[in-house]
Amino acid sequence: MTEWFTGAWDATSHFFTEMPWSMWSVWLLTICLLIVGLIGSVVPFLPGPLLIFAAGIVHTVLRPESAMSAWGIVLLALLLVIAYVLDFVSGAMGARWFGASRWGIAGVFVGGIVGMFFVPFGLVLGPLIGGVAFELIFAKKRLQPAAKSAWGSLLGTGVGLVLRLVISFAMIATFLLDALVW
Repeated sequence: MTEWFTGAWDATSHFFTEMPWSMWSVWLLTICLLIVGLIGSVVPFLPGPLLIFAAGIVHTVLRPESAMSAWGIVLLALLLVIAYVLDFVSGAMGARWFGASRWGIAGVFVGGIVGMFFVPFGLVLGPLIGGVAFELIFAKKRLQPAAKSAWGSLLGTGVGLVLRLVISFAMIATFLLDALVW
């Protein structure tokens, strides 16, 4: 019986002394960044796609043995830019589709920029308030058409959020395929 305990103890101690802890710590850091980035794709105050991009870069720098290729990093950067452009433009496109004027679209942009400073509610309320205010003040519209274009802004922002989530999944898949397969 003691031989079994001795053998199990030797195997366990050998496992932990020979374990490449640097590899596990880099992968743990990378996976944590990927998970927080995916959460940040839907939570307003976390820069989700940026964290996923950072996970790829950090993993490449810290673990060259399983680093991403240059094309993988370029693809991640391209997806990052697309995610933020879609996120920024989606509210204005939704407002335009629901009949907003140029003033309403400008209000959506201004409200979105101002709303970034009042996270998390400002990201939703900023474009809405900006669109309605610009439609009422500058485009001289009545409340109902101004509210309709603001509703389009909210709908466009929701579609942008879904697209950002899809792009974030694509970024994670790109990283995993590049680091593990290619």
